[in-house]
Amino acid sequence: MTVCRGVRGATTAEENTKESIFAATRELFQKIVEANHIQEHQIAATFFTTTQDLNATFPATAIREAGWEHTAFLCGHEMAVPNSLPMCIRILILVNTDKEPEELVNIYLKGAVNLRAGWGIP
Repeated sequence: MTVCRGVRGATTAEENTKESIFAATRELFQKIVEANHIQEHQIAATFFTTTQDLNATFPATAIREAGWEHTAFLCGHEMAVPNSLPMCIRILILVNTDKEPEELVNIYLKGAVNLRAGWGIP
């Protein structure tokens, strides 16, 4: 039975520039999509958040410019929690799937690997 489930991921950008945010966002999004065999028509919505030190551009624009034109995207900032991971980009994809929650692959890259020990990939 097809249901809507969330697939998560996080990474870090090297610096607060459009180029760095786009590169990190595209890498993470692509790895999530590939690991979970997601096609655009399966996505209900995708949420992108950044820590408040990343404000040079909208992460969703990187994916829109890569050709994902028929998907709902929303960007926002994370809460300003003391001592939280800086320069962090998070993605939550709501995907219509037949997979069980334990079959979904969440992806954590770069500095975000420490957010979910054992879930990161090189």
